Amino acid sequence: MIRYRNILVLAILIGLLSSCGFRRKKYENPITKDTQQPDKVLFDKAIKDIERNRFEVARITLNTLINTYDTSEFMAKAKLAIADSWFREGGSHGLAQAEAEYKDFILFYPTLEEAAEAQEKVCMIHVRQMEKPDRDMKHALRAEDECRNLLVQFPNSKFAPRAQQLLREIQEVIAEGEYRVGSFYHTKGSNPAAANRLQALVDHYPLYSRADESLWKLGDAYSKMGPRFRQKSGEAYARIVKDYPLSAYADQAKQKLVALEMEVPEADPVAYARMKYELENRQKPGMMHHVWGIFRKSPDTTMAAKSGSPAMTSMRPTLPATVPTGEEGGAGVSAEVTVAPVSGPSALDTQPDARQRPPAQPATPAPKQEKKR
Repeated sequence: MIRYRNILVLAILIGLLSSCGFRRKKYENPITKDTQQPDKVLFDKAIKDIERNRFEVARITLNTLINTYDTSEFMAKAKLAIADSWFREGGSHGLAQAEAEYKDFILFYPTLEEAAEAQEKVCMIHVRQMEKPDRDMKHALRAEDECRNLLVQFPNSKFAPRAQQLLREIQEVIAEGEYRVGSFYHTKGSNPAAANRLQALVDHYPLYSRADESLWKLGDAYSKMGPRFRQKSGEAYARIVKDYPLSAYADQAKQKLVALEMEVPEADPVAYARMKYELENRQKPGMMHHVWGIFRKSPDTTMAAKSGSPAMTSMRPTLPATVPTGEEGGAGVSAEVTVAPVSGPSALDTQPDARQRPPAQPATPAPKQEKKR
């Protein structure tokens, strides 16, 4: 008992020492040029302070370099180091300052290789602050935008493959949040609302790990909305058979298609290969992973796809299928406003101006007759 207690105390002391700055974390972007220039000396001193978690002292040194040697060849590195110091410091304030500094760096040095790294750090700032799918999606949506910006602005960067995988993991979290809402509506029996959510989900995030289950519930929701949605229900089942051939719902989807007297499609070989790769490389979380997940603030991304192209546009709200539109041949509701010049005489020309009419006199009330006594 005493031995285990001593081990526990030792582990706590090691954790405290590492958190107090005795553990040195090497800086990622040092200057390898061997010179004793005063601006280089200042930069090296600041980097040593960053590695020892003395962030405020490091920023003072870097600002001294920037203000004193405004033509220094290490100016860009100094500005990036300031952003990195805020990123390492962490906390809501530190991460907000880091994002502003990284954005500033990209604005002033868009052609440097470090600009792609700065954009990746901006993405990671919001990834760090992401919450579980049933909570606020603010940082997940921001992380999706920033990782997408990296792939658009720096497609040939060495950071692009990592950003692509980060984007898959972020979209897994967003899609899980949409699935939970759609599944809730489906269980509740609100089939139009469930179909609206699940249809948008499977159309926009086909790499979602539970896209096949979403399609199964989507087909069931459409089937309960009447014969008018028979075709949409069959399309959902057909997508399971074609795009998710190794799904546990594939055989049941074929039976549904036969019952609907609709054609059963062949499995897409590309989708089959992708799904096989995902199943072979998917890491099954252990028991302790689920236990600690209750106390963890960050979302679980172990089920995210590891191949395929992530969505490069943001998901937008859609109209439920039960809302009539003009495209379906019905009357529909049109919000279009058109403007055309007035030709020929109009009511303003043929009728007198109502403002010139004298106001109507109120009618005189009839005298009251006295009652006979």
